[in-house]
Amino acid sequence: MSGKKDESGQKAYYVKFETPKEIVDSTYEVVKRASESGKVKKGTNEVTKVIERGVAKLVVIAEDVDPPEIVAHLPILCEEKKIPYVFVTSKSQLGASLGIDVPSASA
Repeated sequence: MSGKKDESGQKAYYVKFETPKEIVDSTYEVVKRASESGKVKKGTNEVTKVIERGVAKLVVIAEDVDPPEIVAHLPILCEEKKIPYVFVTSKSQLGASLGIDVPSASA
């Protein structure tokens, strides 16, 4: 349902599901390698900008962001721009994969 209209014509913006552990672990590794290039954007504001410009290649969103509304718009934007996105379990681990000392809601 993420980003698609239901019978009432309204868009769903949050669907709780569990990403398989193998995908999450692989995503953290890809983020770690990609961040070494210096081209990875960190944080919801920077990520939103590159999605809107259509230059993002993959968007990674942490599931444990509170409140979830902080990142709720990202899947919708990604669907509109046809940019793939994936959820990971931990913003702290995402931040660590990015090589920063603080949690990151998205990359």
